[in-house]
Amino acid sequence: MPSNLSMNTSRGSFDRLSGALQGPLQGIVVPMATPLTLDRALDVASLERLVERLIAGGVHGLFVLGTTGEGPSLGGAVRREVVQRVCRQAAGRTPVLVGVTDTALAESIDLAGFAADKGAQATVLAPPCYFPIDQEDLFRCAEQLVSNSPLPLFLYNMPALTKTWYEPATVRRLLELPAIVGVKDSSGDLDYFSKMGALVSQRPECSLLIGPEHLLGASIGLGGRGGVCGGANIFPELFIALYEAAAAGESLSQHEDLVLKLGEIYRLGTNPVPAVIQGVKAALESQGFGSAELAEPFSALPQSDRLLVQTIVQSVELHLATLLPNRLAKSSR
Repeated sequence: MPSNLSMNTSRGSFDRLSGALQGPLQGIVVPMATPLTLDRALDVASLERLVERLIAGGVHGLFVLGTTGEGPSLGGAVRREVVQRVCRQAAGRTPVLVGVTDTALAESIDLAGFAADKGAQATVLAPPCYFPIDQEDLFRCAEQLVSNSPLPLFLYNMPALTKTWYEPATVRRLLELPAIVGVKDSSGDLDYFSKMGALVSQRPECSLLIGPEHLLGASIGLGGRGGVCGGANIFPELFIALYEAAAAGESLSQHEDLVLKLGEIYRLGTNPVPAVIQGVKAALESQGFGSAELAEPFSALPQSDRLLVQTIVQSVELHLATLLPNRLAKSSR
């Protein structure tokens, strides 16, 4: 367990009165799914109920327009509506982070300004894709964003999708900018994550968060302060309990077994990346949070697979009721 990791799990790094991050963000930040109707319009009622469900479940932050939130697939108007509605619904009860990744830096800057106006606490930037980008241009991209935005920035390392890494030397330079307050790593490479941990430890006010949820427990011992776990849309209590157990140096076996069981829903689709989103949205549909539809051009899981998702979700919920009865009862009120 890293010596600089506080066991404060009550969002103490967020000042609810000022609406600003006051220290390292830690715990479980949910990469929120974006509920859609059957005709693929924003399902406002389900979005608002999902925000309430996640806050009641005790999450430490909401991350909108990320990979799980299908940010790159949503039109500009829908992105802004999601930001506006989630910030308004959260109402200062938990930090809201906004993904601003775009192929055009001007669009990222514009969305960051909109997010600030609507009350978000931070932005998140993955490398722009389509055109290959070298590390010097990537440094300049993040530098220009923070120079033109009032919000702090998390770097989002997602090489499977962007085809570009935030290399350690680049991260070292970027962490010299006070407005950059953390790194979210979804590479799945624990050697790289360990290097990020060493870099981020030089800035105690910064956070290192992991994306792949099955690595959450291992990440805490490598300098991680929590996770951005897609499965937390479905069972936030499970991931919070796993994070707390890892931070306390307790046994993780029961929690990790359930995380792996839940992870079966991600392997039903044929395309690995949409399959994760398909699984999350099918699970949320089974819980009453919108349809299983994805933003175009991607399809939902077929009905036969959705029934399998429902069975998996019910199995995990049954085990959670035994493992975390008090926590589940509280969040379901």
